[in-house]
Amino acid sequence: MPKIVDHDAHSQDLARRAAEYFSHHGYAGSSMRKIAAHLGLSKSALYHYFPTKEALFLACTHQVMGSLTALVPAPDATEAQKLAQLKDMLKPGFAREMALIFDYLRGKSAEEIAADEAMQLALSTYRRAVAGIVGEDAAETALAQLLGTLLLDFMSGR
Repeated sequence: MPKIVDHDAHSQDLARRAAEYFSHHGYAGSSMRKIAAHLGLSKSALYHYFPTKEALFLACTHQVMGSLTALVPAPDATEAQKLAQLKDMLKPGFAREMALIFDYLRGKSAEEIAADEAMQLALSTYRRAVAGIVGEDAAETALAQLLGTLLLDFMSGR
């Protein structure tokens, strides 16, 4: 009998595992062949689930951003404490994720970036997380401060 596979669940699992590969090898350093080998699949099997590397990267972005929404600062904390908790939650993978984003965006114009579904998904998820703490009106400024602080911490070795 043929094996019955939940296509959506399996593709989500593949995207979750491929996100780790992208995170460690970068976008340019990843190919569908290399990712398929990492996942224990043939390249054609990976293409069955994701028709392009860009489609796989978008699915990975959905997985990563979905896990970000699960990170919830303590409800009884102050606004400043919640922002600090969010910073602490983002800090461990920040350098790799920023390197991946810059690698992915390399060579794209501002218009291409603005139209890129993966980047807009990431940005809107970060904005929503911060807006949930500081409100919509202050979200952009608080997000810029949060990302700037994470970047400064990384560059200074903290």
